[in-house]
Amino acid sequence: MTFDNSKTIIGLRIKIFTATVLLLTYFILTYISETLSYPLLGMSDATWTIILVCLYFILAFYPMVLNYQYIYFSDEGETIVFRYFNAGIVGGRKNTIEINKYNFAGYETETKYFGLIQSVTLFQQLREGVAKYPPVYISNLTGKEKSRIYNSLYLYTPKDVKDVSR
Repeated sequence: MTFDNSKTIIGLRIKIFTATVLLLTYFILTYISETLSYPLLGMSDATWTIILVCLYFILAFYPMVLNYQYIYFSDEGETIVFRYFNAGIVGGRKNTIEINKYNFAGYETETKYFGLIQSVTLFQQLREGVAKYPPVYISNLTGKEKSRIYNSLYLYTPKDVKDVSR
C-alpha cells in the first residue's frame, strides 16, 4: 500500500495563499487607495485591521502549532517507508524513515491536547538493541488514512511485542 496526503497539503497552502492575497487587498483598499469608508459595521479601520491580522495569523500558523506534516507512506517491497516534512508556512527539513520489514520492532501512537496532535513512533531492531525513530505527526490525515497506516504497521509488528499501542 502506498499513499500520501499531498492533496490535503496543497489545499492548506492554497488557503494560506488566498488569505494572504485577501489581507493585502484589504490593506490596499483601506490604507493606500482609501476606497473603504469607515466606520464599517460600527467598527473603525484599526479594529478591522486587528481582527483581520489576528485571523490571518491563526490560519497561517495553526498547521505549525498542530505539527501538520506532508506524509508519504509505503509498505511495498522489503521496507516500510515514511517520508515527511512540516507543512506550515515555514517548511521543514525533509525526513525519511526506511525500515526493513524483518527488522521492524513495532510502533507506538501518542495523542496530545484532546486529540488535536497525533503521532506514530516507529521502532527498529538492531544488533545493539531497539532504535526509536522521531515521531511522525499524523494529525492532518483522515481517519481512514490513519487506520490504513495502523493496520499496515500492525501487520508487520512482531507478535511477541506486548507494548504496541493502537
